[in-house]
Amino acid sequence: MKSGEVFAALAAEIAHEAVEGEERVSGAPTTGSLEIGTTVDGAELGVWEITPGVVRDVEVDEVFVVLAGSATIEFADGRPAIDVSAGSVVRLDAGMRTTWTVHETLRKIYVLPPSAG
Repeated sequence: MKSGEVFAALAAEIAHEAVEGEERVSGAPTTGSLEIGTTVDGAELGVWEITPGVVRDVEVDEVFVVLAGSATIEFADGRPAIDVSAGSVVRLDAGMRTTWTVHETLRKIYVLPPSAG
């Protein structure tokens, strides 16, 4: 994505793959992502999507904005779970262990710092 361009994040087609192995807790969730560019300092920008189900993840440093859908994110370290939906802005730190219960297909825009990509 170049400066001054528009990217239709909600309309973008994203190829999905099934979540397999220990990451899948229940349901038949699929995920997909699409890198859309980098900032001048090298941060990665992209779109990520997940369909309903429950998955475990180990996070990277990231800030994201939910565009559509909803989920509950639980943290293995005992901090309170959070509910996210369209308009939610969330920061996650590298190494956080999370469990995502996706209620409606969730699509987010993410920003990864240069060291996280």
